[in-house]
Amino acid sequence: MYRIMFVCHGNICRSPMAEFVMKDILAKAGKESEYLVRSSATSYEEIGSPVHHGTRRKLAEHGISCEGKRAVKLVKEDYDKYDLFVGMDSYNIVNMLKIFGGDNQKKIHLMLEFAGIDRDVADPWYTGDFNATYDDIKKGCDELFKYLKNK
Repeated sequence: MYRIMFVCHGNICRSPMAEFVMKDILAKAGKESEYLVRSSATSYEEIGSPVHHGTRRKLAEHGISCEGKRAVKLVKEDYDKYDLFVGMDSYNIVNMLKIFGGDNQKKIHLMLEFAGIDRDVADPWYTGDFNATYDDIKKGCDELFKYLKNK
């Protein structure tokens, strides 16, 4: 089983959106049993909080539920438990490197790099624009799925 961890600052907006979009893509392809998909935060700020109402609403528009998801913290031990870590922005990457003490197995990647785009996923915490965030994440997850099929 291939294990993927999506990561953002608080684990209430972008990374849970990516987690549930990816799970939906895998389910529609009949591949959900081949992957473990989770999300987590690099900070302690929102630990235990539910998914942001804007993310829940945007996912629901696409028939995707994130019911029961609560923010959890990324920890050093996760490095050995997952095959791939996907950060939503460059700050997430820096923080993952600090938490893990490096990335000697090259498991850490920026979300939009799978789509050949060199920028961060739009952050709705600051913009309030969950549409732009969803578009970025959907594009990133679609391309990540193609990447995984070719691995």
